[in-house]
Amino acid sequence: MPTVRKSAIVQRSCAQLFRLVDEVERYPEFLPWCSGTRLMERDERTTVARIDIDYRGLKTHVVTRNAKEAPRLMSLELVEGPFDRFRGEWNFTPLGDEGCRAEFALDYAFTGGLLDALLEGVFGNIAATLVERFVERAQADGGEAG
Repeated sequence: MPTVRKSAIVQRSCAQLFRLVDEVERYPEFLPWCSGTRLMERDERTTVARIDIDYRGLKTHVVTRNAKEAPRLMSLELVEGPFDRFRGEWNFTPLGDEGCRAEFALDYAFTGGLLDALLEGVFGNIAATLVERFVERAQADGGEAG
């Protein structure tokens, strides 16, 4: 099962970064492979949303249920999508005046068919650049709510 682990130090607060990750509606603004989103549920403890993926013409979607402990932790659980396994986590650690350390970990596996082999390459690229895209966006707009 592929595992992605990325981290970055960002000169923004944990609350700003947490809010940016939680605002799935904004993803098409800064994630080039995200062709659309649909918020299904959001409250203080949970966000459920669909993310439509269009990467070089290969289209799919994923629905996750994210358990939240703002502003420090968000755990991702698969509801629907082309995965056999999918579990992820965002951790935000305050660094005083320096900002925040954002850490992302994702373990996933596809079922193994031909289409899954194509999706694995696509999703590997997406997962490998995800933290960088969020950091760029946070630095560009301060990570504030849109």
